[in-house]
Amino acid sequence: MGRNFENRKNAIFKTAAQKSKLYSRYGTKLYVAAKNGVPDPDANPVLRSLIEKAKRDQVPAHVIEKAMEKARGAGGENFVSARYEGFGPGGALVIVDCLTDNNQRTITDVRTCFTKTGSKLGATGSVAHWFDQLAILSFKGDNEEQVLEAMLDADININEIECKNNQLTIFAPPEEFYKAKTALLQAFPATELEVQEITFLPQTSKAIGAEDLPMFEKLINMLNDCDDVQDVYHNVDLPG
Repeated sequence: MGRNFENRKNAIFKTAAQKSKLYSRYGTKLYVAAKNGVPDPDANPVLRSLIEKAKRDQVPAHVIEKAMEKARGAGGENFVSARYEGFGPGGALVIVDCLTDNNQRTITDVRTCFTKTGSKLGATGSVAHWFDQLAILSFKGDNEEQVLEAMLDADININEIECKNNQLTIFAPPEEFYKAKTALLQAFPATELEVQEITFLPQTSKAIGAEDLPMFEKLINMLNDCDDVQDVYHNVDLPG
């Protein structure tokens, strides 16, 4: 599992959009999290976690506050989640998560990315069953047994704890994310989480040929350039 997680992290860094695009995405995510709950991070754990992640990604405070102000106001856009699955160059498996206020625009944009790279959109569920949706908490440390004991004491169902190169990573079901994070920080208050997210990890990685790699990277870059696309997941073992 660890290798797939490393590939996922590498993919994030390799396919990250420009700062303006990143800020725009966070603005939408923060607005939706605040609008769907309450625009108060102390009372909304989803929003609180997202704000923490935004700060780690160096999103300016004014971007965060603007999203909060927008959520506190009356009316506003009605964003909904949309997920698309498909098959990229070299048989790559791809999941695209979006937030949209216009489904027709979003599906058209995503379909264009697939079509222009010789890729194909699939039916709902055609790709997702090859991935595991997991909550991930990763931090420096080697006290694997103590962390496991803290999780068990808090009655948290975890999939796995991995210790590699003085880095501990907890993998848990998505519904255990906030409970696991709270228990971890209560047991080890000095812990600095380097990764805290709910994500899709491929059950197996796939190496694609050199002839398919440029077109695959074009697909990922085009998807990341779409305004409504929030996250792109895939199973390709990217070269270092």
